[in-house]
Amino acid sequence: MSEKIPVISFLKIYANARRILKNPLPFHRENFEKLGDTFLIKVGFGRSSLLTRDRGLTTHILQKQQKKYYKSRLQTEDVAKYMGNGILTSNGEYWLKQRRLIQPAFHKKKLNALIATIEKTIDVELKKTPTNEFVDIYPQMSNMAFQVVAKSLFSVSMYSEMSRLQHITEVAQKMLIKELRQPYKKWWFYFSGQIQKNIELTNEARTILNTIIQDRKSSQESYDDLLDMLLNARYDDGNPMSNKQLIDEILILFTAGHETTANALTFTLALLALHPEIQEKVFQEVKDTEEQQLEALEKLSALSYTRQCIEEAMRLYPPAYITDRVSIEDDEYNGIKLDKGTLVLISFYELHRNGDFWESPDKFNPDRFSADKKKTYSDWYFPFGAGPRMCIGNNFAMYEMILAISETIRRYKVSTNQSSIEIKPLITLRPDNAQLKFEPRTVK
Repeated sequence: MSEKIPVISFLKIYANARRILKNPLPFHRENFEKLGDTFLIKVGFGRSSLLTRDRGLTTHILQKQQKKYYKSRLQTEDVAKYMGNGILTSNGEYWLKQRRLIQPAFHKKKLNALIATIEKTIDVELKKTPTNEFVDIYPQMSNMAFQVVAKSLFSVSMYSEMSRLQHITEVAQKMLIKELRQPYKKWWFYFSGQIQKNIELTNEARTILNTIIQDRKSSQESYDDLLDMLLNARYDDGNPMSNKQLIDEILILFTAGHETTANALTFTLALLALHPEIQEKVFQEVKDTEEQQLEALEKLSALSYTRQCIEEAMRLYPPAYITDRVSIEDDEYNGIKLDKGTLVLISFYELHRNGDFWESPDKFNPDRFSADKKKTYSDWYFPFGAGPRMCIGNNFAMYEMILAISETIRRYKVSTNQSSIEIKPLITLRPDNAQLKFEPRTVK
């Protein structure tokens, strides 16, 4: 590792442990402002991590030299013990094989068949919206996003099973964040039985999913949902995924697929509530689009300003706010020696708010993502990651979010009694107590 990189000692990390556990982002910001765009963090027991918001280093690791970097043990072991060994948590040839197998299920042509299911689920969930009172809207957005994933995967209604799966994924995430933020207490988590308890819950989720898969295989019926697409997928040798592989991938789709979308939906609505003039522009676009009576795909394309608002919300509050990679061979970037085994943490949150690349970086300005400007930001805007490991469900998520935000603003005028947005960084960047009020509009 190059000697010129600033270092934060383990003692400083330990002294700030409580605030880092609660929210590490202010600590990150302070040190980026003080030390520059890349610095080394000593985390104890001889281990260290490189934290960066450097645009060039980010593209070097995630895109240009991505074959020299794997996801770290944090994801391939710590996360995988709860989510399974799927495309989010695997590396190397196995990851590539799974990616190639699953990718066709998320092509735009395949997703078109799911749009009606997504729209119907959004309609059902929006009817549950509390009106004319301030409420924390995140739980509803979380439930909506979970139901969209569940109905897109399984199409048929399985309320009790889905409710249990939702509970298990939320409990497991809380345990996982404790492990990742407090690695020095890992021994206690094992000794006290906390980890084993959560693994047992995960095994219960796997049993539920295995039953669903077996029932589908036995039914001989076609539902044209994501589960059918995954069941029909074949490797190069003509073989399908095993039940274990299917369960691994479905667990990841449930966890990653609903959590990040729920976060982005809540942040977008909170920002629109704080900026009523921008919300009004969205409403007018939705009205104009509705009057044209477009087909679903045409409508998605026409709602360009709505999409810009979502993209800007994901710049300010990227759900996947940080990622990691570990070098699997010696590498070098711009004078920084990256020895084999170097753990690099990339802060998308900081990169998306870096004043070197963004004008008024803390301002909510959807116009920066207009068609004539958005390509300018492609090297430092990563709402779905970057490179070959970019989120496989990015098109699915964007379809869902455009439909959900446009339909919400069509039905309701959204306001807030808060002057700012509070955040809760967990595995993903989650809003904290987003108090919003939904006043019904007069719609046909």
